[in-house]
Amino acid sequence: MSAARFIAIEGLDGSGGSTQLALLKAEFERRGQACVVSREPSDGPVGKLIRAQLAGGVSDGVLPYLFAADRRDHFDSVILPALARGENVLSDRCALSSLAYQAEAHGLGKVMRLNEDFPPPDLVILLDLDPAECLARIAARGLPRDRFETLERLRTIAAGYDAAVRAVGAVGAEPPGRHWTVVRVPADGTADDVAARVTKAVWPA
Repeated sequence: MSAARFIAIEGLDGSGGSTQLALLKAEFERRGQACVVSREPSDGPVGKLIRAQLAGGVSDGVLPYLFAADRRDHFDSVILPALARGENVLSDRCALSSLAYQAEAHGLGKVMRLNEDFPPPDLVILLDLDPAECLARIAARGLPRDRFETLERLRTIAAGYDAAVRAVGAVGAEPPGRHWTVVRVPADGTADDVAARVTKAVWPA
């Protein structure tokens, strides 16, 4: 039996992460592999606080600290216990989101230090979609938007993802053995089209 894996799906709001997470869970189950599905912000007490603040409330400067606290709780209560049981963990977002979304407020180096104690996922699927298309999808939902769901912020965050991927893959960016594996997956087309690309990234053979 292969070792359990921690896999995260990342990308801009509107890139289809929640949909692809559900489809990836179904593919794991089709293959007879147990998995636990989670998300960040988590469903724990700090995660619920964060969700309540995303439309307003606390400043962008406070969010990195809240996310780091929530991530600690997420690892301790969900991720590490599931992996210890031999179950795969599929997460909607991980620390890469903090590096992409929060570096604008504090700088990439500081946000990386806040998250340096958390082991990276075994694989990060980064859904790649133009910010304008992401915003169109967000608008089509007809739901209230949070502070990150404007074209200007989405473009800034897209650049933040590029910088974050370079940083976690750079020589000396992390201790030996902790380099991230990030696979960019084009997120255009139908949900099934994208799911096929995600499946190939997770099971390349």
